[in-house]
Amino acid sequence: MIRRREFLRALGATGAGLAAAGAQRAAAAGGAAGTEAPAASVPAEARSAPARAYATVRVAFLYPPTESLKKEGYYSWPGSGFDAEGQHREMARKIEAIARGLGVRAVVEEKALTGADSVGGFIERAKAEPTDGLLLIPFKKSEWGSVKRIIEETKFPSIVYAVLGVLLQDHIRELHRTPGVHLISSVENLDAVAGGLRMIRALRRMRDSTILSIAGDGSGESVAAPFGTRVRRVPRARFAEAYQRTASSPLARDIAEAYRKGARRIVEPSAEDILAAARTTVACKDLIRAEGADALMMDCLGGIQAKLFPPPCMGYMSLRDEGIPMGCQNDLSATLSLMLVQYLFDRPGFQLNAASDTARNRFFGAHCTCPTRLRGLDADPAPYILRNHAEAGVGTVPQVLWPKGEPISLVQVMPEEKDPEIIVYGGRVVACRDTPPAGGCRTNVETTIDDIADAADVKGMHQAMILGDYAGAVRQFGRLAGIRVVS
Repeated sequence: MIRRREFLRALGATGAGLAAAGAQRAAAAGGAAGTEAPAASVPAEARSAPARAYATVRVAFLYPPTESLKKEGYYSWPGSGFDAEGQHREMARKIEAIARGLGVRAVVEEKALTGADSVGGFIERAKAEPTDGLLLIPFKKSEWGSVKRIIEETKFPSIVYAVLGVLLQDHIRELHRTPGVHLISSVENLDAVAGGLRMIRALRRMRDSTILSIAGDGSGESVAAPFGTRVRRVPRARFAEAYQRTASSPLARDIAEAYRKGARRIVEPSAEDILAAARTTVACKDLIRAEGADALMMDCLGGIQAKLFPPPCMGYMSLRDEGIPMGCQNDLSATLSLMLVQYLFDRPGFQLNAASDTARNRFFGAHCTCPTRLRGLDADPAPYILRNHAEAGVGTVPQVLWPKGEPISLVQVMPEEKDPEIIVYGGRVVACRDTPPAGGCRTNVETTIDDIADAADVKGMHQAMILGDYAGAVRQFGRLAGIRVVS
């Protein structure tokens, strides 16, 4: 059983009542044995288990010494006033700071690469030592061949950052849409570089993570495409047993009180229903900790129908608010999607059933659980109403109210072994409907969709919706990861 004070501190994520329980988070990350772990962007309490390792990105600048160009008498792009050595020192310092803030280990080459020997040495070091990705920064277009050589020979996911005015359009077109490469040609845009580092970090985290799958009667482990994520299966009875052990939990009583205080209003649930929901929260966290998992998915509907436990929807809400992806209905695609958006953007996702309003040409996504920390784990929560489960008619679930007029992104990882893909769309929140008069699940979000003419053509089911305009970033991630992106 986890400690009551620790859980309440981590649970300070679900409205004003929970904030009173204490939500001060410490930014820390676990590192590989014998190494110094950099500060991470995701708080320690927001993880079900310490990070097993952190992404290592090797950073290299490519340019000839300025003195040699002076002797030659011609600089070409980026020009004679560029000060490559000064830019190298300043940019390296900033990149190292950005990497530390993201929980990424940046290994920066002290000397600029120029010529076949130095490039070959870098390639050998990258292959021989721990490397999850590369950040290549050319300061002269004559080094473009070396950039391509490094990418081709190492096969690592590679960010190429060229200050605007280094590359010509023909250079840019060569790598702009190349699988495994994220090309940035821009002016003083280290935010874009940070986005690329997040992508490599997400790839590493997806590979290192373990999903706890609670369903059926069997147990075992497997590896899921396309990231190599581990899936650990345990019987559904394990959750029922964990739930029963919370019968006299003082922590569950505190959580139930926080749920009541944090709610905008309470419609159907009784005090007993809310306490039962809080007990599922404790049970979920206990199993995640016991199994050393980073995410959970469960045959929740089967357990509700068999009366093994009440709807665990409030537990899913709270743990997503902590940064722990929670997949409903034991859906691997949905769980991987929730993990991906969490790891890429530090924002919890909303797994939804997809439908559309054909009269208004709008997309309609609904489910009976949803995070409240829509803007990020440390942001103010969205308001929520306590309802019962729409389809089962029992228990306690959240109706989370999304902010109207703000952008959203829909993401779904399709983990087919031979041809995985990522579905992505952008849109904007139009309304959240009450049920009734609308049918469907309690939390619902009606949106426009930017990328297609007819909302009925939106692909997928159980997509992850996040607040914010991230569709373009997901497309870039797919290219870097070598996974086909479709809309």
